[in-house]
Amino acid sequence: MKLSRREFLKGAAASTALAAIGLPGVAAAAEAETKWVKGVCRYCGTGCGVLVGVQNGKAVSIKGDPNNHNQGLLCLKGAMLIPVIYTPDRILEPMIRRNGKGSELEKVSWDEALDFAAKRFRDTISEFGPNAVAYYGSGQALTEESYLANKIWKAGFKTNNVDGNPRLCMASAVGGYTTTFGKDEPMGTYYDIDNATCFFIIGSNTSEAHPVLFRRIARRKQFNPDVKIIVVDPRRTNTSRIADLHLHFKPGTDLALLNGMAHVIIKDELDDYRFHGRHCVFKDNDGSERTFEDYKAFLAEYTPERVQEITGISAENVVKVARLFAESPNTLSLWCMGINQRSYGVWANNLIHNLHLLTGHIGRLGASPLSLTGQPNACGGVRDTGSLSHLLPAGRVIANEKHRNEMEDFWGVPRGTIQPTIGHHAVALFGAMATGDVKAVFIHCTNPAHTLPNLNKYTPGLQKAFIVQTECFHDAETTKYADVLLPAAFWCETDGVYGCTERRYSLTEQAVQPSGNSRPVVNIMMDFAKRAGVDPKLIPFENAADIWDEWRTLSNGSPYNFYGMTRERLKKESGIRWPCPTEDHPGTVLRFVRGEDPLVPADHPEKVFFYGNPNGKANILFRPYMPPFEPADADYPFVLTTGRVIDHWHTATMTGQVPELRKAYPGAFVEVNPEDAARMDIRNGDQVVLETRRDKMTFPAKVTDTCMPGLVFCPFFDKKKLVNRLFHDAVDNISKEPEYKICATKVYKQV
Repeated sequence: MKLSRREFLKGAAASTALAAIGLPGVAAAAEAETKWVKGVCRYCGTGCGVLVGVQNGKAVSIKGDPNNHNQGLLCLKGAMLIPVIYTPDRILEPMIRRNGKGSELEKVSWDEALDFAAKRFRDTISEFGPNAVAYYGSGQALTEESYLANKIWKAGFKTNNVDGNPRLCMASAVGGYTTTFGKDEPMGTYYDIDNATCFFIIGSNTSEAHPVLFRRIARRKQFNPDVKIIVVDPRRTNTSRIADLHLHFKPGTDLALLNGMAHVIIKDELDDYRFHGRHCVFKDNDGSERTFEDYKAFLAEYTPERVQEITGISAENVVKVARLFAESPNTLSLWCMGINQRSYGVWANNLIHNLHLLTGHIGRLGASPLSLTGQPNACGGVRDTGSLSHLLPAGRVIANEKHRNEMEDFWGVPRGTIQPTIGHHAVALFGAMATGDVKAVFIHCTNPAHTLPNLNKYTPGLQKAFIVQTECFHDAETTKYADVLLPAAFWCETDGVYGCTERRYSLTEQAVQPSGNSRPVVNIMMDFAKRAGVDPKLIPFENAADIWDEWRTLSNGSPYNFYGMTRERLKKESGIRWPCPTEDHPGTVLRFVRGEDPLVPADHPEKVFFYGNPNGKANILFRPYMPPFEPADADYPFVLTTGRVIDHWHTATMTGQVPELRKAYPGAFVEVNPEDAARMDIRNGDQVVLETRRDKMTFPAKVTDTCMPGLVFCPFFDKKKLVNRLFHDAVDNISKEPEYKICATKVYKQV
């Protein structure tokens, strides 16, 4: 029997409800027969708690954890995680290409695979030096995996060529937090959703990318109709359809809007002078201090009328959104890739922070800037552990000699072991692979052959370099280039910690044994490193719990302090927010606030203390409007953007294993506005060509008012339609994050 999508969703929702109350159903087994093991969802950065049902050593069901922030609710993807564990596509044996690229992968023993990989790394370092090798990780990796890899490469192999896919999604948020507040990670939590009176959602299709949080937003609106929702997005998404004010704008011009809002707030005396006068400093782009009067002068050109010319948003609505933001009792800003994946993504983050600092909408429940994280552990696993090419753990940076020495002393290696030179960031790393400067790379838990921008430019690096890859699924595009393929235990087959958007660390406990001959990645890495010549004293661990204890100890005394989160405590509790310095500390809801944040002294004279900066104040930064790297023009008159759809996650290597999800969205498409479609005689299902300066591809058309005229959208999940071949590879100068959201394209019907 064929089901409509609506009928399927209803059925899936019913099954999930049955699972939640423990009755027999599609997704659940009888409560009496099932052992429930606590964990975290494997998908987005929301960090929903789950309970995995186990019978006879097999995971058979899943339900939401009622004690975690999601209160038992799961989205459809999360509710259908169990089939992914046992898909026939799982990689279950180590494999190598004995005869190099182009030859077949052959199943071998673990000893042969690890020896083969380790020898190549040893020989490469011996002949070309440590910077000829690299590690490319993931915001999906467990915290223990990222911390271990960072230590092995920077202290063991002595190279800072450590980066990962969070560079592609969250690096600009990191840059925004650190340049404004001095330290990374948000001060707000999901409690803010329950207390906000105004939501300012910009660059986030929350309903599809973070559906559990979107339900919480909608519930807040439902129970308090006076709550206002503002959505700033050139697409008319499901998120925008519940908005009180939806602002269409010319893609790439939101910096002008944000400065225009600041202009109106100050002009109409809606700013909180007592807050920003006491807790903020004004700084120009060169870092020099300026005055409030200088800032007003800087904003003078961003009148509502001028902003209308740049953005297409009416001057009336520029004033309206500024007043809604400022006059609300509690304004919460939420944003995601539409802000971060930009050539001026750090600046866009800064301008959102500016609005909160100007109005004093910060440091209390419901009032905060809160970036939404794309991956389940991009925060706790990569950002906090410093597993990027310019970072060291717990907020330290490579460029600071004192920070390097602190890590060398803690790790027990001689001073000077950690190189003072920053390693290759993600895009540069794959460029260095193409030139031959980087010759051997360990890729973990990510799929760069699918996700890199301007793919045609960077796949030669994958073809040229020696690739060791830990992976769970054959379907991942990157496996085509792997010289050594190591089967990783998947999700609840191992144990480890994820850190989600709201600084919440949660433990996924091992529920079942690894499938086939797969292994926990920490064990793979330690074995590989020792065979490759890393001093065993550097990795004195037996398991992930040992690694967690070292990382927990390292955090003690830092601005990322979670020393109180012992493994045993994480087993008992469904997530804890840091800072959490002691075992009896409940975790922190309001960061930087006296009496709430344990890192603010109880006798501090200021209620709000931004301790990330030496002066204890936040920076309001002068960030002028700059256009995107490649706006539409006469030759390429449309703007192409990309993102997720609700039923698939990232490259669909997991969601694509679930038949119901695959049927809902079997392949990529291009959204075309009805006005544009009528002009070009395009109808639903017609084959439409997108042609950019880099490549051209054909997609079936979806004629819809979701996109405004002149804008087209393609999801990026489909490996048969690698839309990233079309995008340029320009990056933000500060964060080095690529601009995936805007490139110029031609659009025409295939003849």
